[in-house]
Amino acid sequence: MNLALFDLDHTLLPIDSDHEWGEFLTRTGAIEPHAFKARNNAFFEQYKAGTLDPVEYLEFALSTLAQFSRRQIDEWHLAYMREVIEPVILPAARDLVKKHQDAGDLVAIVTATNRFVTAPIARALDVEHLIAAEPEFNEDGSITGKLLGVPTSGAGKITHTNAWLATRGLALSDFPRSYFYSDSQNDIPLLSIVTDPIATNPNALLTAHAQAHGWPIINLFND
Repeated sequence: MNLALFDLDHTLLPIDSDHEWGEFLTRTGAIEPHAFKARNNAFFEQYKAGTLDPVEYLEFALSTLAQFSRRQIDEWHLAYMREVIEPVILPAARDLVKKHQDAGDLVAIVTATNRFVTAPIARALDVEHLIAAEPEFNEDGSITGKLLGVPTSGAGKITHTNAWLATRGLALSDFPRSYFYSDSQNDIPLLSIVTDPIATNPNALLTAHAQAHGWPIINLFND
């Protein structure tokens, strides 16, 4: 059995699900649009530049959700999936995931975006295993606005992937081949320790790094 890991945003999806979730909330009128959009866009630019403080961003995003009941945000998320996510899940992404599943590989999504936003997306992609930032929940299932543990970004993806494998009695070294597909230089730490790093729809910084290290480059959305 081999291991196939996938980043989510701009890798399996041609959008950033976290940023688009914030945009969706402003369009619904759930939150005041001007101040939120300004901060949301500023964080997105920091992410693209590789300067984002992941804890600061995640607690900004989660504190926004903490204002509402779980029932309300679940209703919004159903609409978000229908209007934003489902139209952009493209055959090329599904086919790549299915290729690994059909080969009998252990498949997981490893994303810096929080589990509330991404768990329904993983299900829509037919991926059972999701490694994501973990929100803190109240007993009634509502979100407190706090992050549990370390973020699943940068080297944190290694920490969380190793912890997830350990719950299955496994380690990265147990797999003859380990794949990781990602679009961003932010994921170079995890890309650097798998046997098969694959730059997928890569941004300019990851493209340069992949070319310098002889990593394959694929594009799921423009070929």
